Amino acid sequence: MGLENAQQATDVKRMQPQTQQPVIQVDIISDVMCPWCIVGFKQLEMALAQTSVGARIRWHPFELNPDMGADGENLGDHIMRKYGRTKEQSVQNRQNLQDVGKALGIAFNFSDESRIVNSFKAHILLDFAATKGLQHPLKMALFDAHFAKGLDVSDADVLLTIAVSVGIPREDSAHALANKAHADAVRAQQSIWRQNGISGVPTMIFDEKYLVTGAQGPQTYAQLLQKATLETA
Repeated sequence: MGLENAQQATDVKRMQPQTQQPVIQVDIISDVMCPWCIVGFKQLEMALAQTSVGARIRWHPFELNPDMGADGENLGDHIMRKYGRTKEQSVQNRQNLQDVGKALGIAFNFSDESRIVNSFKAHILLDFAATKGLQHPLKMALFDAHFAKGLDVSDADVLLTIAVSVGIPREDSAHALANKAHADAVRAQQSIWRQNGISGVPTMIFDEKYLVTGAQGPQTYAQLLQKATLETA
């Protein structure tokens, strides 16, 4: 799957129980704009708790809408345009997500003014955060900012403030956003995933062997963790 190159700038987040249990690598290809990505991660957290398996979580960039303009697009209009939904179906889709999110402790505070925005700058900042060991907390903060708080995570000032909240100095983040090397790294990583057939997110890869796309639920993730653990042992 080309993991070695794609992981060069990614953070490692250890989620491990107190007892000495196997630790499985889980790579997650994801977009901050994707509600099912945070749903899938929360389901994975449940699976980790159920199985008492540890995990190294590594996030990788993917843009669902790489051509999204600087002004973004109204969420309801976006769903209707991109997926061919009616207005009623768009509203129901958001309600279904809110119901799913509530059960997992995720606040999807959708409104008629909610927007989809360009996520490339967010991915650049995540690429930089990986070098500081802060990619995972930044990813969680970005999800919360977009879905719970309705902030524009394509705006540089918003991104810098979020970065500060997880411990990254504002000036360091500003430099990273202006650094072509981080932008190029994100483009290269996204290219690798697309070349390997990834077209939807979340896509999770367990132990560099088992790939699943979509939020598959705690039971499926638990089975994959246990399978990978047995093979590791």
